[in-house]
Amino acid sequence: MRNKEVNLQAIIIFALVALAVLLGAPLDSRAYIGPGAGLAAIGTVVALIGGVLLAVVAFVWYPIKRFLAKVKRKKQGEDSVS
Repeated sequence: MRNKEVNLQAIIIFALVALAVLLGAPLDSRAYIGPGAGLAAIGTVVALIGGVLLAVVAFVWYPIKRFLAKVKRKKQGEDSVS
């Protein structure tokens, strides 16, 4: 019973905060974003996405590269012994 009261209280608080945010938000925005600012924003987003993708690729590629070099060294060692 106590748990339901806490959940109901949390829902009511969340609804009141959401209502306050919605009432405080402007209904329309008549702002102009010029081509320079728009291109800068687009460039920033593209650079951020590219940087994250490059970091992920580098993080995955480095262990693969080390593994392939290790296999190649092992294979060269076997070829020189035979």
